[in-house]
Amino acid sequence: MAAHSVPEHKLKLAEVLGMLVADGMVGKDMADALIAERRIHRQDVHPLITISDKSWKSLLPPQRVLTLDALTEWLAKRVGLEYLHIDPLKIDFANMSDMMSIEYATRFTIMPIRMDRNDLVVATAEPFLRDWESMLKQISRKNIQRVFASPTDISRYLVEFYNLARSVKSATKATPDSPTLASFEQLVDLGKTSKQFDANDQHIVHIVDWLWQYAFDQRASDIHMEPRRELGIVRFRIDGVLHQVHQLPMSVVTAMTSRIKLLGRMDLMEKRRPQDGRIKTRTENGQEIELRLSTLPTAFGEKLVMRVFDPEVLMRDFSELGFSEDDRARWELMTGKPNGIILVTGPTGSGKTTTLYSTLKTLATPEVNVCTLEDPIEMVEPAFNQMQIQQGLDLGFAEGVRALMRQDPDIIMVGEIRDLETADMAIQAALTGHLVISTLHTNDAPSAITRLLDLGVPPYLLNATLLGIMAQRLVRTLCPHCKQPQPLQETDNELWDHLVAPWKAARPPQLQRAEGCLECRMTGYSGRIGIYEILLMSPELRKLITTETNIAALRDQASREGMKPLRISGAQKIAAGLTTLEEIFKTAPPTE
Repeated sequence: MAAHSVPEHKLKLAEVLGMLVADGMVGKDMADALIAERRIHRQDVHPLITISDKSWKSLLPPQRVLTLDALTEWLAKRVGLEYLHIDPLKIDFANMSDMMSIEYATRFTIMPIRMDRNDLVVATAEPFLRDWESMLKQISRKNIQRVFASPTDISRYLVEFYNLARSVKSATKATPDSPTLASFEQLVDLGKTSKQFDANDQHIVHIVDWLWQYAFDQRASDIHMEPRRELGIVRFRIDGVLHQVHQLPMSVVTAMTSRIKLLGRMDLMEKRRPQDGRIKTRTENGQEIELRLSTLPTAFGEKLVMRVFDPEVLMRDFSELGFSEDDRARWELMTGKPNGIILVTGPTGSGKTTTLYSTLKTLATPEVNVCTLEDPIEMVEPAFNQMQIQQGLDLGFAEGVRALMRQDPDIIMVGEIRDLETADMAIQAALTGHLVISTLHTNDAPSAITRLLDLGVPPYLLNATLLGIMAQRLVRTLCPHCKQPQPLQETDNELWDHLVAPWKAARPPQLQRAEGCLECRMTGYSGRIGIYEILLMSPELRKLITTETNIAALRDQASREGMKPLRISGAQKIAAGLTTLEEIFKTAPPTE
């Protein structure tokens, strides 16, 4: 039944139920009972919402639950329209509000999605209402392409994005063409006002609040606000990948940055040097979220990055982080020692902080004094005594460790070993009976030993204090909603052999792959998990640590003693159906 061949009318409950019965998805008795029930209740609810509330299972195999999305997709195909799941990351809300008023959009249950040179794509939840189409075609002078979308998505995003667009326009009108301060290449328009936005302007407050809530909803780990010459760009990092969210007028981005700096207790007037700050806020459901702020002066103004910290990561079990049983046993063997140095290595964004905090959380019993030295403090945790590095006050890592040793600590966490002085103080702390945990930036675990030797740490001190090293990476995990087992292809066999050589791990009989679905926004991935390489020090390894240490010999000996390289750890995650060959090749460094 094509939508264009049916007389103009709104969808009726009996009409949709009749189609479901005709298609064999719903029994006639169920449909009749729902129609009778609706006669005495509200009838202004969209039929698809009414039916989805029943959580019926389709009578057709595989008997899936008739959710709102499933019903919307089915009806789209039934009436000959393209189905669209509205992805808020891809909506240009600024242009959307220029195409039509919210009153007009609400009246016909439609929502403009995107516009190019010739076409205007409009989502509708009423396939048999078409009066608006000719009028909109005349006004926009474009071809109208109708798509069918969930009525709940349309009503939600209509209100959300129109309100946001209204706030942006109101804020822009308040100070037209406001130039960006401290810009490397500033365009000066004679006769234009130079008045700046008030960071507490109600429109700016609304935009900032929306941005944060939006980022939390999308599971963003970082929020980037980047100034350009004419427009500011907002991007979210989701599962390790950056997605452009919106473009906003530069004057609005400048005001938003000022608002966030104000809340983060940063110097509003200082725009020439980097600053750090932090904000604690709550989501709509009352969950506490911490934001770490960092500003950077760029050619067109201040770039602001907000890292989103979820306090729940402190409570994650090691299996949730991706530790295998063997990994966990080796890691707990290290962290259970009363004194010595443990190192965690990996690039920025490899999950080192989460591992350290989760470990310290398990170690921080009432009988133990856990002290941390951080730059900056990543997450505030009441179970630890946390100290912030203050370079301006000559309080670096080395000075901090020296001060902490007089605080009767049992466990000291040093944010990062960057120089010989910090390494020396960490070793002194370990020699005097403390357990020291710290991080380094190296590619793999054995490289951490040569890095410390390069810094100037004597080999005999490393032999006396080093307990072990763990290298780690984060890899994206396959979406559990759309991953499917597939037999190995010839290219998969070649990739697998290349990945695990020379360890010759057995190939799994099949691999999991994900085509992409609504839950993962068609990426095929949802969430991330760790892969680990754990080197435990032994008498044989200590003999190899000399002024002329051979890293290849170190790696070979560690492998004989049970150290699995990062790619082998990744191969185990592939065999368990958690990730893909491509993801491991992209993330884990090659074994030498």
